[in-house]
Amino acid sequence: MIRVALVDDQAMVRVGLRMILEAEDDVAVVAEASDGAEAAAMAREHTPDVVLMDIRMPGMDGLAATSTVLEANPETRVVILTTFDDDEYVYEALRVGASGFLLKSADGDTLVNAVRVVAAGEALLAPQVTRRVIERFAHTDPAEHVPSPEAIGDLSDREVEVLRLIARGMSNQEIAQELWVSSTTVKTHVSHILTKLGVRDRVQAVVEAYESGIVVPRG
Repeated sequence: MIRVALVDDQAMVRVGLRMILEAEDDVAVVAEASDGAEAAAMAREHTPDVVLMDIRMPGMDGLAATSTVLEANPETRVVILTTFDDDEYVYEALRVGASGFLLKSADGDTLVNAVRVVAAGEALLAPQVTRRVIERFAHTDPAEHVPSPEAIGDLSDREVEVLRLIARGMSNQEIAQELWVSSTTVKTHVSHILTKLGVRDRVQAVVEAYESGIVVPRG
């Protein structure tokens, strides 16, 4: 059973999310919170597997709440709920440990799949959205990007290549097709990348790739 907590200042939004999720046999909504301060306390008490976190709330916003929730429960996965159009906070939320984000306009099937994906230890890395957010806010001048040896660390040439494809939003299967290798081989490369960079999932790896200059934002 996947234990989910809902954090949103709009009660009707929480009601809608709960109805969708609790229609599934493998999902249980164990707690709700209406702001970031409540979210932190809730996470400590209920230790949910996944938190669906609104980014814009009065008082403590979703960014600060994400950081606080993950400090309290490092194993909890946070998915940011956003309208995206003006959410400059999304990138910062990824930096502090969110496992991805979901548009509030997403349908029920997408919502449930997102919960299952992050609960399984994966990350929501939508090519057309996540990459756009990261490229927009990671840096403004592509000319300034020079990968440092410290950033690349112990990554092999093939692992750097795989990381760049991850940053393009490719799945393991798509990377395997691109590189003419097996999905199992790609999975091994991804595991090594996460370990060497000291990050928890693919989203964090992509943030690190942009921050370090391994991947260059498009001009």
